[in-house]
Amino acid sequence: MKARDVAGLDPAGPLSANAARIVRVRIDELRSLAAGALEPGAARSQHDMRIAAKRLRYVLEATGGCLGAPAEAARRRARELQDALGEIHDCDVLLPRVARHRRALRTIDAEAVRARAGDDPDLDPKLAARAPHRTSYHGLDVLEVYLRARRAVLFDRFVALWAEIEEHGTWADLIAVAERPGGGSAAERGV
Repeated sequence: MKARDVAGLDPAGPLSANAARIVRVRIDELRSLAAGALEPGAARSQHDMRIAAKRLRYVLEATGGCLGAPAEAARRRARELQDALGEIHDCDVLLPRVARHRRALRTIDAEAVRARAGDDPDLDPKLAARAPHRTSYHGLDVLEVYLRARRAVLFDRFVALWAEIEEHGTWADLIAVAERPGGGSAAERGV
């Protein structure tokens, strides 16, 4: 996912004003992805939201001092989102690998069983019962079940985390500070 452009940055201007502008864009980018990412099977949207959370976190790590306590709270929450969505992404990456591995083993076994048949005009079913990797299929099936169930648990955790962040006004608090000219004074920012 390509990051949204941040218009109006002033290289000669104060860091706090530029940081505030960037933060507003990154929060808007993150929030705009929420509707799609809150759908259970929306792996692409969830991955994009993870990248957006990472971008927000990094900008807050670099410039959070300009925006005070709300920036620190938002940085922690962005990291939590990034971690939660990263664990979901790990499941999304592993599931197709498990399926490919299972298919590869079955292909190897089919070739081995066919080779054992030799010149017989038909295949004896007992040969398939002795396929070299036959015991691996069950383990891979169990791993797939685990990954699917874990993904569902992690997704529920992500949904609850997002709701908690929104309910506590984490993004709104940071936007309020960022919308003040220059990001607000140190006292306004809680520092």
